[in-house]
Amino acid sequence: MTTIRAPRTDELELLRAIEVAAGALFVEVGLADVAAHDPVSVDELAGYVANQRAWVVCDGDDDVPVGYAVVDILDGLAHLEQLSVHPHHGRKGLGAALLAHVCAWAAQHRYGAVTLTTFTDVAWNAPFYAKHGFRVMNETDLGPELHALRTLEAEHGLDPAARVCMRRNV
Repeated sequence: MTTIRAPRTDELELLRAIEVAAGALFVEVGLADVAAHDPVSVDELAGYVANQRAWVVCDGDDDVPVGYAVVDILDGLAHLEQLSVHPHHGRKGLGAALLAHVCAWAAQHRYGAVTLTTFTDVAWNAPFYAKHGFRVMNETDLGPELHALRTLEAEHGLDPAARVCMRRNV
């Protein structure tokens, strides 16, 4: 049984471990620097939980998270900041379920769209999101906060030519 719910504060370290495990897959596609990136801190995760913009997915009856998503608000839209599923639970539709949940949450809270930034040529990045109704945004489509995020990503070493911003209207 798949369950999506808000994370509990005692699960935040587990979410960090899920992000590290999921991030390790980037080594296989030549992005070792991405894999080495530190996961979001417990304090940051706690902030998402406090603001009711964090969800976990549990696969099975044991109610143990195997994936999570967190959302920021940028330019008045919901922005998927992170979506990670532990590789041992990959390819079961859990990421898609989390993504659908985030989009439904955004619609329920009257955000016009969900945005995200992602890698263009990594199978579980832009192609995955395109399959779920996201489209690549042009630079002229970016609001000031999303543009600033893209600049920050570049300052942290992410090649802008290998990344895109995507949007799905809800």
